[in-house]
Amino acid sequence: MEKLNNNEQNRIIKKGRIIMSAYIGLVLAMTLGAGLVFADNDPITVVNNLSNFIFSLIRAIGLILLGLGIMQVGLSLKSHDPSQRANGFLTLAGGIIITFTKEILNMITG
Repeated sequence: MEKLNNNEQNRIIKKGRIIMSAYIGLVLAMTLGAGLVFADNDPITVVNNLSNFIFSLIRAIGLILLGLGIMQVGLSLKSHDPSQRANGFLTLAGGIIITFTKEILNMITG
């Protein structure tokens, strides 16, 4: 391993200090610059907004599974593979159920 001379060592140390100073400054700016965040006056509104956000994420996952199921069924029809076709239909059914989870729960609870 090659030993660095004193000038190169000082340059590397100075560069490290500059990077660390920039990092510390960024962390301080983000910490001190963040204001207090208060929830809305009505806690039910906050819970409903969170519920809507979570159900929109679940719906996105369901739509991805739905597309994957359609793709699997299409590929199985092309390759004449019955096990892939069965998996495709199961993924398709799961995607439909996951996509419409909120509506299913609303029908169950009334």
